[in-house]
Amino acid sequence: MSTNTSTNNSFAGSGAAAGASGTILLGRILLSVIFLLSGFGKLTAIAGTAGYFGSLGLPLPMVTAIVVGLIELLGGLAILVGFQTRIVGWVMAIFTVATALVAHTGWADQMQMINFMKNLGIAGGFLVLASSGPGAYSIDAKRG
Repeated sequence: MSTNTSTNNSFAGSGAAAGASGTILLGRILLSVIFLLSGFGKLTAIAGTAGYFGSLGLPLPMVTAIVVGLIELLGGLAILVGFQTRIVGWVMAIFTVATALVAHTGWADQMQMINFMKNLGIAGGFLVLASSGPGAYSIDAKRG
């Protein structure tokens, strides 16, 4: 009677199978794209971003715009390459929920409700990534 040991490699957190790691990589790419583009856009149009943040009543709009832009750009990049994935996953999940609560609570507007729910879904993806780890195709896997 033979035993099947191939299932030992299917746990995404340690030595994931190629198929699972490929899927996790695709998920990381899809999660990172919106943050890379948004962070880059905020930082390259910082005055407009600060003006928008000021209109929301956020404190120190220019500083807030820089911090938010950097979180999005650097967090998106870290998720993309799989660097400190579990920690960054938690940070980005919290950031994304906070963003929903700050910018998308005008629920009488259907688009604001959709954006709020979208942010919650993205946060859920980050939490799954924080829990599962980055997979084999990542800087974290190469370092550990």
